[in-house]
Amino acid sequence: MKKKRLFLIPLCLLLLAAAWFLLRSRIPQRWYTADELGIPQLQSPLDADGDGVDDWTDMVLGARSYIATNPHYKSKYYAGGYPDDGLGVCTDVIWQAFRAAGYSLKALVDRDIAENPACYPNIETPDGNIDFRRVSNLDTFFRRHAQVLSCELDDPAQWQPGDIVIFGDRDHIGICSDRRNRQGIPFLIHHGNPIDEAVERNDMGKYVITGHFRWMG
Repeated sequence: MKKKRLFLIPLCLLLLAAAWFLLRSRIPQRWYTADELGIPQLQSPLDADGDGVDDWTDMVLGARSYIATNPHYKSKYYAGGYPDDGLGVCTDVIWQAFRAAGYSLKALVDRDIAENPACYPNIETPDGNIDFRRVSNLDTFFRRHAQVLSCELDDPAQWQPGDIVIFGDRDHIGICSDRRNRQGIPFLIHHGNPIDEAVERNDMGKYVITGHFRWMG
């Protein structure tokens, strides 16, 4: 009986740690605006969908609206390319953001792959149903068609709402919010953290940043 009790102790500690991690992830985080922190905030000179809101603001609002639907994280293949069952992955935050600004990221990526296959050596046979939902392909696309920026976090003004950020070995992607932490670093809107949530949180420093891009149209 004593050995059984000793076995239950680490199990209880593990359950308590998991419960704390889940609770902590749901506690609203204090955030600041660029104005509050004295950081210049840029707006895109473009308004692709003509709604009177600049592209980068539209992207942030679109990404925020998407995560508000609480998609569950699961990687699946869809005929037509677009998830239609409440599931999704990190790349879905990005095309949803682009759609809100008036762009079809799928069409843009598909065309670039078709016209420049040598730039995508990892693709043996193009597949419009999935190519635009792979981080490695988006990394290549943005390096070719967006402004490539610093991956260092030492100057918060270099990080603006709507910026696209890629992490690790091209295995995660998110978009910068217009909300910032106390140091001025933007919150990250992304999907696929360990507790299966699409979130807008102070997560930028949790990952190794390997790509930072700004869409210029």
